[in-house]
Amino acid sequence: QVQLEESGGGLVQPGGSLRLSCAASGSTSDIDTMAWFRQAPGEQREWVATVTSEHNKLYADSVKDRFFISRDNAKNMVYLQMNNLKPEDTAVYYCRVRSRQGYDYWGQGTQVTVSS
Repeated sequence: QVQLEESGGGLVQPGGSLRLSCAASGSTSDIDTMAWFRQAPGEQREWVATVTSEHNKLYADSVKDRFFISRDNAKNMVYLQMNNLKPEDTAVYYCRVRSRQGYDYWGQGTQVTVSS
């Protein structure tokens, strides 16, 4: 299986930026796609962005042109660069990887709070 460890969350003012990181360990050779999700209080978990093994990138409309996902296969890392942050971006952000066999693995989540 794959274990995921996230970092980079915190408190930031509107218009600011944060960079989230997720380090994968374990059976990393099995990793196919890597993605980020988020969940605000009282809301369902929402898909944010995905990067495929071919480095193709997809984004939710709410973050398109502000957030950027990337991966470094040599380091077994996935990143989420978040720019021009808005209060509505406040949520717990989760890293998720999908194996080539179709299994999903989740990180523990990291809090992002956007407030003045």
